[in-house]
Amino acid sequence: MLRSIKPRQNTVGRAPSRRPAATAARRGYSARHSSHALVRSDDNARLADYEQRIKSSFDDIVPTLKRISAKQHESDFVAQAQRIAKTELGFELPMDVLNDAWVDQLDMRRLFAWAVFETYRRYTDDFNARDPLASSQDVGFDAFLQSCGFHTLDVTPCADGRLAHVVRYVLRLPQSAVRRKSHAGATFDIEDNIQKWTKVEMLRHREATPNEASEPTHYLKTVVYHFSSVDPDHQGCAAHGSDTAVAAKAGLDRLIGFREAIEASYCCGASVDLLLIGLDTDTDAIKVHVPDQNGNIDLDRSVDVLALFDETQGLSSTDASKAIDAAITECNASVQSGMQRFIAQLIENNFSQIAYVKSNHGGHYPDIGHAERFIGAGVGFEEVQLRNLMYFSYLDTVEEATKDLDVGVKIFSGLNVAHGLPIPFVIRFDYHGQVPGSKDRAQQRCSRVTDALTQRYKDLFDRGLLHVMQVARDLHQGGALNVFACTADTQEVGAH
Repeated sequence: MLRSIKPRQNTVGRAPSRRPAATAARRGYSARHSSHALVRSDDNARLADYEQRIKSSFDDIVPTLKRISAKQHESDFVAQAQRIAKTELGFELPMDVLNDAWVDQLDMRRLFAWAVFETYRRYTDDFNARDPLASSQDVGFDAFLQSCGFHTLDVTPCADGRLAHVVRYVLRLPQSAVRRKSHAGATFDIEDNIQKWTKVEMLRHREATPNEASEPTHYLKTVVYHFSSVDPDHQGCAAHGSDTAVAAKAGLDRLIGFREAIEASYCCGASVDLLLIGLDTDTDAIKVHVPDQNGNIDLDRSVDVLALFDETQGLSSTDASKAIDAAITECNASVQSGMQRFIAQLIENNFSQIAYVKSNHGGHYPDIGHAERFIGAGVGFEEVQLRNLMYFSYLDTVEEATKDLDVGVKIFSGLNVAHGLPIPFVIRFDYHGQVPGSKDRAQQRCSRVTDALTQRYKDLFDRGLLHVMQVARDLHQGGALNVFACTADTQEVGAH
């Protein structure tokens, strides 16, 4: 388990002090905005505690290393450094780096990267061992989804770290039951998604998983684009120039392209259902573009869930639910009944997240811009369900994801490099251990991506301003992460 977090004042929501727009005071969870009849206050309190604990473990790295740096020329430096690190971070630092501090300056870049990687490893292992975000409300989700006419929910948010929590927090869905693959600008790869759709349908035909192929259910593909209500011209989607209209249209175009590709490839009734959602990354309120009975989506028509939350404040749960249904119908009267029921549940779930942000952050987050702690690239990272914790690039090769990676490096050039800190890259490819050779292939993929990554950003890497940890997890056996290699590990590589 991660270390226990000792009580402290004004820590909820704090990002590292080096991060812009992230220095506002943090407040503990309050029930002040939880009086709405449809808000699940107990869930909000539990999620707030989890977010505080995990983000604090990352945000304590910089101040802890500052304390250690100030003592590097004292006679008992190594002992003091390890005592401070163990107390504040929960683990000791690499002895090689500490022992060499008397020769020259302490290699703070390497220590920072190593601490971020170790914190991530402990966080991931703890998540997989305890499943801390599991909820009793997750039980029965698959049945509910199928009752709405869908057998699979596939969500593509933007790779922006401000959307990393979209499944478990914003939409309050069980992360284990939702496929989430992030891409810059939410512009997912159509061919990759065709392969996933084919795999799902094959399992339905061969193994009746998640349901019989004869059941009249569809694959539901959802895109989540984003915008900023506080600073719309600068803090929207970087991949679309902070232009909300462009971001929404790009998401819709990709959805339509996917549906047309499925129909053209398989015909005979093969199809998918589509849903487009906008997310205000400042308030976590969503806008839902309700499709009509034929699955068509109008960019100019949507349900403003924040406005609906305010309008239904003070109503009974029954009346508030009726108001949600009425808003959906008003948006598109011809919406299919199953889609209506599904959207209504998403809106109700989002009410709790709106109250969460109101209670914890006074209405909108203090870090309205980027404040991610590391970049994740590859396949996996299902445990990352927290806002502004990780910028994620789903990829198989660097070449196919240059847009996503370049955006991430640009973001971290401002967050880290501008302050002399390296960009921590976690390269991850999970595997199925029952398949012969799968672990070796995962390791080879990690190595191949790392080689391409360090060449693409060679200047940063050569200056010690980019570090990489290669990891994978056996999805069949579970358990802890396998760490294949790490550039911050002085036992493996020479210093930059």
